[in-house]
Amino acid sequence: MGEKNRYTDEELNEFKEIINKKLAKAQEDYEMYKNSITQGDGNDISDTSPTFKILEEGAATLSKEEAGKLAQRQQKFIQHLQAALIRIENKTYGICRETGKLISKERLRAVPHATLSIDAKKDQK
Repeated sequence: MGEKNRYTDEELNEFKEIINKKLAKAQEDYEMYKNSITQGDGNDISDTSPTFKILEEGAATLSKEEAGKLAQRQQKFIQHLQAALIRIENKTYGICRETGKLISKERLRAVPHATLSIDAKKDQK
């Protein structure tokens, strides 16, 4: 029997569970970052004394910039996870886009949105 060219529905369901868990956590984190940017979490400087206000505002600006960068990264991660779910539905999940071979289960468990096998990823560098 030849090398298998796609994962079984049972295996795809296992990966779908992993991705859905990571997606829920990623969306939760994204909301947290978004709230910290818009100060929806109530941690602002409106109730501090004027002496510390200038220092607090500088730190808050820096913190907002960092939260903005983290939110962007999180949003990109969410998009990659959602794309992986689409590949599962299309039954193309786990197939390396460079080699056409299956990406190892270990790699997909660690990086469930991976589209390259370890070998293809190494060749990219």
